[in-house]
Amino acid sequence: MSTPSTSTNLSGLARKLVLDGLLEEDKAIEAHEQAAKKKTPLVRYLVEKEILDSSAIAHAAAHEFGTPIFDLNSMDLESAATSLVDHKMILKHNALPLFKRGNRLFVAVSDPTNQDALDEFKFNVGANAEAILVEEDKLAKVIETVLNEQDTSMDDLDDTDLDDIDISSGEEDAAGEDGDETEVDDTPVVRFVNKVLLDAINKGASDLHFEPYEKVYRVRFRIDGILQEVANPPITLVRKISARIKVLSQLDISERRVPQDGRMKMKLSKTRAIDFRVSTCPTLFGEKIVMRILDPSSAQLGIDALGYEEDQKKLFMDAIHKPYGMVLVTGPTGSGKTVSLYTALNILNTDDRNISTAEDPVEIGLSGINQVNVNPKAGLTFPSALKAFLRQDPDIIMVGEIRDIETGEIAIKAAQTGHFVLSTLHTNDAPQTLTRLINMGIAPFNIASAVSLIIAQRLGRRLCSHCKQPLDLPKEALLKEGFKEEELNDLAIFGPVGCDQCTNGYKGRVGIYQVMPISEAMGKLIMEGGNAIQLADLAKAEGVNDLHASGLIKIRQGILSLEELNRIVTSD
Repeated sequence: MSTPSTSTNLSGLARKLVLDGLLEEDKAIEAHEQAAKKKTPLVRYLVEKEILDSSAIAHAAAHEFGTPIFDLNSMDLESAATSLVDHKMILKHNALPLFKRGNRLFVAVSDPTNQDALDEFKFNVGANAEAILVEEDKLAKVIETVLNEQDTSMDDLDDTDLDDIDISSGEEDAAGEDGDETEVDDTPVVRFVNKVLLDAINKGASDLHFEPYEKVYRVRFRIDGILQEVANPPITLVRKISARIKVLSQLDISERRVPQDGRMKMKLSKTRAIDFRVSTCPTLFGEKIVMRILDPSSAQLGIDALGYEEDQKKLFMDAIHKPYGMVLVTGPTGSGKTVSLYTALNILNTDDRNISTAEDPVEIGLSGINQVNVNPKAGLTFPSALKAFLRQDPDIIMVGEIRDIETGEIAIKAAQTGHFVLSTLHTNDAPQTLTRLINMGIAPFNIASAVSLIIAQRLGRRLCSHCKQPLDLPKEALLKEGFKEEELNDLAIFGPVGCDQCTNGYKGRVGIYQVMPISEAMGKLIMEGGNAIQLADLAKAEGVNDLHASGLIKIRQGILSLEELNRIVTSD
């Protein structure tokens, strides 16, 4: 192989991968540039983007540098020397100190040329740092485990720790409500509530439900979109647990007859805090409390983590970078609309743009963006907030939800007059969004001229990569699901199994999208009074995949199961 430019453009492990024929030089250079841009190590980038297998990279490195590969799965993490360095250093260098012998610190790395990591570890620990070669996927998993334990310290909590966890109201200027404080001055209740909150964070729950019934008190977590029962505290503690949560959320503990909404913040470490949105509702046997976990890190995921196909991602990026127009995100509650909007806002959040949002409520605070919490009781509604924004020289406006004709008309007018507008609606798919706006009373011409892109989305449980197994399904069943005859020969369909790494065969969630640009033909059909079926047919003719077709792509990729797709999306 002729490699005149390899020696000048690439070095270290990247050069070895090219010379071994594992990676084309132009792809290696592009990966190197993208990894540098994202401030992520090259090996991690190659593995996360599935450009190369971590085992292949490790074997190439072992051959080049004469270093044996160490199996991290055989390592007892409790004896690892992770406490010797700050976890920020572990993240920065993608390297993990394993053990110290005399004046030698042995550090797990997936790239043995990572001399910067070894030098910094040596400086901070005061010992000579030596590299131990490990596979990237195993290293990433162990680092995640170690950092989660450092952040939450759940495994090391004793009774005193549970008493002293730093939980406060989400409102900085909130004053305490009057109420019977003796009702919550109960150490076991304090410990129980704190432990449930920490367990929910550790398990990746999105919501917590505290549900009182006549003879049972049930606590459930929503994990990957599915509710699971996790605890049954004594029924006699209903009022005390409710009062404890309401005190933390700055709600009135003496008022049990009407619903209330509040917020609280749990500080897990010096650098990480989790917000909870709290809603209470009086039921027959006490107050049901639902808490939504709002992790600010979810707003920093980036477009690549959301699950868009490449063509969908391009449509999304092109639409949000237009100077004016409207992008609408639609789907049921819990389908990830907020994360999609916040992802767009993070991309657009630069010093030269004035961005304002009206939300009910503000879920995650974003630095550099003017966020307004709608408060109808005080007269601060979506329309009044929008009118105020338009007097404050805006570039980008985000409206949490278009609920009525007044909000819709102001948002449409803003999109027509040189502003970029983001918002959401609750509809089943993209074509129905257009007819919903018309049914609200918004003129079809205004819709056609203002709306540039509509995204319908769902969140599906992702198959566990450790235990998923191929299924042998009849050809007729696959054709009925929507697969094409020519796809069946090399089609691999996977199903859930379940292992110690996942929940019933699933781990995490992935977005399924219908990304529909408003073309000239579609705008004309809107103005002619076309219904949702006609709009859907036109979108399909223009090459737009509906939600079910997008889900089939994820199934072909081995990410989604058929049963999960049919659970969240009804095929036509």
